[in-house]
Amino acid sequence: MRDEDLCYMPATEALARFRDRSLSPVELMRAVIARAEATEPGLNAITFRHFDEAMDEARKAEGRYARGGRVRPLEGLPVAIKDESFIKGKPTSNGSLILKDHVADHTSPVNDRILRAGAIVHARTATPEFSCAGYCWSRLWGVTRNPWNPAFTPGGSSGGSGAALAAGSATLATGSDIGGSIRIPASMTGTVGYKPPYGRNPEDPPFNLDFYCHNGPMARTVRDTILLQNVMAGPHPGDIASLRPRLRLPMEMRPIKGWKIAFSMDLGLFEVDREVQANTRAALDVFRDLGATVEEVDLGWPSDALDAGLTYLRHIFGAYLGQLLAEHGDEMTDYARAFAEAGLQSRAIDFVQSLEVAGRMYATLGPLLERYDLLICPTTAVPSVPADFNQHGGTVKINGKVVNPMLGWVMTTPFNMLSRCPVLSVPSGRAANGVPTGIQLVGRTYADADVFRAGLAYEAAAGGWFGGPKARPVL
Repeated sequence: MRDEDLCYMPATEALARFRDRSLSPVELMRAVIARAEATEPGLNAITFRHFDEAMDEARKAEGRYARGGRVRPLEGLPVAIKDESFIKGKPTSNGSLILKDHVADHTSPVNDRILRAGAIVHARTATPEFSCAGYCWSRLWGVTRNPWNPAFTPGGSSGGSGAALAAGSATLATGSDIGGSIRIPASMTGTVGYKPPYGRNPEDPPFNLDFYCHNGPMARTVRDTILLQNVMAGPHPGDIASLRPRLRLPMEMRPIKGWKIAFSMDLGLFEVDREVQANTRAALDVFRDLGATVEEVDLGWPSDALDAGLTYLRHIFGAYLGQLLAEHGDEMTDYARAFAEAGLQSRAIDFVQSLEVAGRMYATLGPLLERYDLLICPTTAVPSVPADFNQHGGTVKINGKVVNPMLGWVMTTPFNMLSRCPVLSVPSGRAANGVPTGIQLVGRTYADADVFRAGLAYEAAAGGWFGGPKARPVL
């Protein structure tokens, strides 16, 4: 088998081959590291590299399979961890000059679970500074580029994870999502990303108490996403918001024939690029072919919904970053500094009003999801923006109309506002510039299995992604 095919092998297949001894963790790790070394100068998806240590761990995993018996759920798989969460004794920069020398003194709950499950962290993946942008560049690490077209961003904030998966330099990856930061790069890199409902996966304090905030899995297949989600999920003694009991998702699910699916092209809030619209309609036809009824709906959401989402983010996340301004403001990117400054201007009444808007939004979505099994909409309103785009002073136009440069071109934040809804982003096609597009599968509150059931059926009908050279980026 060619090294490139190893690099794009689904994690579930790799595990099966590890078990039957037709593939070694050492072979897979060697191929993935070689791929990363070959593609990194152009993509800049990886921050810290742990390649030598990863090879040592792969040899240990090889020995465990050779001895037979029980192995752990992710034994020997290369997993890239976003450079935002912590691994004790390892550097974590959050894409910031402020933390360029920071070494973690603890391991984040989900990372601890991933490591205990036998995964091998060979790389940390790039993020914009403090994850506060939908693109992926920082003063510390430079510009991360999209494997499908380097002129464009792979999205953010988990852009390095999406780029690494699309490039074949990771088998699985992690992301975090406070305004769309898993789903945006999943859409723009043609990968799969899952925003679990609030509390499903444990988080570090204080953001475990921020209901917009989620961490979750990213992969190239829906089954691989389930595989990693099953490791990440469950209550944790360090996170009071983490849910009991632990939810385990099955790898095989029933068809969706007979389902009723609602769709909205724009959520009543967005201008949507024509190519995104065309790819979304093609994806909806796949669901119809699967025996589902698909109907367009009007959510009736208030026109100030996006402003309310941004207000909340400024009040919690922006104010948190605002603590850095006095001592470190000159080290920050202009977009992070502007966000922090806005956070310090936020008022309690603004925060309360953002909650009121979210309540009005669910007052229509909740009853709608009693009548429909799922809501589908695009993940982003454009395929991508330039790799060096800057929301601080930058302009985004869609169909000739100027939109909010921070949130007006991504359709993800409403489902952080309605954070108990599980959302799976899956590919819907590619634009003329080569950049992929995606759709969001939005489920009823805490109905994780529903979005994965739909995702598995859709993926099977679509024939999967990254299955051969023509379905992969040319790097």
